[in-house]
Amino acid sequence: MKTAIMTDTNSGISSAEAENLGAFVQPMPVILDGKNYLEGIDVTHADVFQAMHEKKEVSTSQPSVGLIMEQWDKILSMGYDEIVYMPMSSGLSGSCASALAIAEDYGGKVQIADLHRISVTLREAVTDGLKMSEQGLSALEIKKNLENNAFNSVIYLAVDTLEYLKKSGRVTPTAATIAMVLNIKPVLVTLGGKFDTFAKVRGMKNARQKIIEAIQVDLQERFKDVPKEKLHVATAGSFETEAEAKDWQNQVQTAFPDFEVCYNALSCSVACHTGIGAAGLAITVIDR
Repeated sequence: MKTAIMTDTNSGISSAEAENLGAFVQPMPVILDGKNYLEGIDVTHADVFQAMHEKKEVSTSQPSVGLIMEQWDKILSMGYDEIVYMPMSSGLSGSCASALAIAEDYGGKVQIADLHRISVTLREAVTDGLKMSEQGLSALEIKKNLENNAFNSVIYLAVDTLEYLKKSGRVTPTAATIAMVLNIKPVLVTLGGKFDTFAKVRGMKNARQKIIEAIQVDLQERFKDVPKEKLHVATAGSFETEAEAKDWQNQVQTAFPDFEVCYNALSCSVACHTGIGAAGLAITVIDR
């Protein structure tokens, strides 16, 4: 059996990168000032950030049923027998539920893996899935293995502005105003599913340090029995410049010299909710 591995751009994997990896990716819709775009096709991070600076409406939506089916049909026509599709966490979007409903019409050829992940942790699952596919595992076997490892990860995210979380209803206008006046930056955490408040600190410098300290504690406690070679530390962010991204990556690399720390930009659709300047840090148990 030849099994294809597919995700969406909320993994941080672009269409071009997916092609190099041997995977497939579904571009996520981004809505700027009422107009619909597809990430990596006709909208970029620069476009999203520019819209934010110009105070235009910025939002996201699920990929249409037609687009997903078109992608699956194309993959199956390329000689693949099965597909494992791992969309962003079902706790953050309804796209996983939609995919499960569509997959019923494919007679088991498309398996939906709900991994409760996003960004760098979802990217790691894609790499795991590709390795399993190379080993000849079936789509159902890959799905089960990935879901068994799904919650062995954690993400911390510091948000520089609450403006977009306020617009989505995740933060009240009053709380957002108080936070702005006091320069309070929320640090969010997810172990799978939705993001919850982990801490509230003053200034992004302190927020970044809080994230690093949280991961240090997790390494000592949550992941203490996991061999180091099975752990992957990665940074992410919605920075406007490469220098800002590199600065965050270097800060984390200095804090964790025993790991090779990488950086991945948060997807356009994720940045629509975090705003500019968000900084994330994750640790994932890899299954390969």
